[in-house]
Amino acid sequence: MGTTEGAAVEIEVAGRAVRVSSPDRVIFEATDSTAAVTKLDVARYYAAVATLGGRPGESRPAAVAGGAPSDVGGLLRALWHRPTTLERWPRGVREGMVLATREGAGRGTRESPDAFYQKRVPSGAPGYVETATIAFPSGRTADEIAPTEPAVPVWAAHMGTIVFHPWPVRSGDVEHPDELRIDLDPQPGTDFADARRVAMVARDLLEEVGVRGFPKTSGNRGIHVFVRIEPRWTFTDVRHAAIAFGRELGRRTDGVTTAWWKEERGEAIFVDYNQNARDRTIASAYSIRPKPGAPVSTPVTWDELAELDDPRAFHVGTVPARLEPGGGPHGDGVDPWAEIDDVAHSLDPLLAWYERDEEEGLGDLPYPPEHPKMAGEPRRVQPSRARRPAD
Repeated sequence: MGTTEGAAVEIEVAGRAVRVSSPDRVIFEATDSTAAVTKLDVARYYAAVATLGGRPGESRPAAVAGGAPSDVGGLLRALWHRPTTLERWPRGVREGMVLATREGAGRGTRESPDAFYQKRVPSGAPGYVETATIAFPSGRTADEIAPTEPAVPVWAAHMGTIVFHPWPVRSGDVEHPDELRIDLDPQPGTDFADARRVAMVARDLLEEVGVRGFPKTSGNRGIHVFVRIEPRWTFTDVRHAAIAFGRELGRRTDGVTTAWWKEERGEAIFVDYNQNARDRTIASAYSIRPKPGAPVSTPVTWDELAELDDPRAFHVGTVPARLEPGGGPHGDGVDPWAEIDDVAHSLDPLLAWYERDEEEGLGDLPYPPEHPKMAGEPRRVQPSRARRPAD
C-alpha cells in the first residue's frame, strides 16, 4: 500500500518546507464531473487558498482588533489566531465511512472510526504552529492550534485534515466571540434554492439594523452568513442574538424555523442557532467538505449568491482560480470576504429583539444534547416523547 501512495514530498509554503507523506493517496475518488483528488492535491489546494486572495498593496493591519492583515490569504484570514479543531480523514473519504462525533470515540479499538475531530494539538506539531487554550462547556481545557501562517493548514493536510473548524474567538480573548454565525440549514423537502431565498431576506434584515453579513456556501446544500461583532458579549449572549435573528427572519418570510427538534421543523430552512454555543463550530471559509467531488465552503458576494444555482461548482479544482489574478467575482483575485475585518458590529439590536421576545413569552431554546444543562433552558426532551402516556 505504501509504495503505491508514493514517497513523502516537500512543498514550499511562504518560505517553509512542509512534508507531505503518502502524496499519491486518493482522498476523493473521481466522479462524473470531477477528477480524483490525492493527498498532495489537498495540500496544494490549502497552500493556494491560504496564500492567495489578500488585498493588493502594502500589508495593513486590520481595522478591528485581532483581525488579519489586509494581505493575508482567504483561508488564513478565516483561521487567523482562532482556536481550530481539525476534522481528520487519514484514509480518505469513501461512501459508508464513519466520522466519530465525539473526540476520541472508538479510536484504538476494533471499532475505530474512519475520521475524527482533533481538538488538541497533535503530538509532534512543528514549532511554527501556534496554540490557544480554550475551555469546553464541561470546564475541561485544551490547547488547540491557532493558525497564523500559511504553512499550518498545509501541515494539517499532511496529518489527514480535510475540514477546519475554527472557534468564533481569537487567541487573545477566548471568552468573547467576535463572530456571529448564521447557519441556514435546508431540511428534507427543501434545497439550496430555498436556502438562497432565505439568505437574501437575511441580508436585508441585517442591513435594516446596520449590520453587514458575509455569505458563503456550506459545501453542501446550506448557506452560512458570518458577521464580525465587537468581542464584548458571552457565548450565551451571541447564541441569544442568533435565536432572536432566526425568529425575526421567520416573521419576515415563509419557510424558516428555529425549532430544535427535527420532528417540529417541517419543510423549512432551519436557523441553527446552536452553532453559536460554546464548543460548536462551523466549517471555515475555504474548507473542503467530505462529500463526493471535494466541494468547498466558498465565500461569495451577495450578487453572486443571488445568481448561484449549483454550489457544487465550487470544488478543489475550481476555487483556487477565484483567488488568482484575473479571477473571482470582480476579476481581481481578491477574496470576497477581504473586508470582513474592516468593521465590528454591535449585537444590541438583536439582543433587544431577544428581550422583546422574552417579554412576549418566547424564552430560550434547547441546547445540543452533549451540552450541560443551562439556566433558563427549557426541558431538553423530544416533544413526541414528552407527550407519551405513562405505562
